[in-house]
Amino acid sequence: MNSATDKPWSQYFCCTVAGNRDFVSKYPVATKRALRAILKATDLCAAEPARAAQFLVDHGYVASYQSALRTMQDIPYRNWRDYNPEDTVRFCGLRLQEVGMIKATPQKLIAQGTDWRFLNELKRELKA
Repeated sequence: MNSATDKPWSQYFCCTVAGNRDFVSKYPVATKRALRAILKATDLCAAEPARAAQFLVDHGYVASYQSALRTMQDIPYRNWRDYNPEDTVRFCGLRLQEVGMIKATPQKLIAQGTDWRFLNELKRELKA
C-alpha cells in the first residue's frame, strides 16, 4: 500500500501539525511563525526536490541521495493547499475509532481538538 497514491488514503493529509493548546493560546505569533516555516519548507520540497534531498544527505538525516530524492518526488507536498484538514481528521478518527484506539467520535475530535485559523490565514498569505 502506498498512502501517497492509493485511495482512499491518497485523498487525505499524510501528516499533521499539532500544538499544545496552552502554548498556542499564549503564543499565537510564535505558533503562526512555526507553521509558516513548516509550510514554506513544504513548498520548497515540492518546488526543489533535488535541493531538499541533498540537504537531508548533507545533514546526515539519510545516507542515500537517490532514496531521499525519490521520497521528495513521491510525496505530494503541493497538496497542502487543496486537501481539507477536517476531512482528514474525520477519516483518520473513524479508522482509530474502528480499531478501538480512541472513544471520541470524529466530530468531537474536530469540535474540541482543532483550530484551523492559522492554517486558513497562511493559505491566503502563501498563495502560490
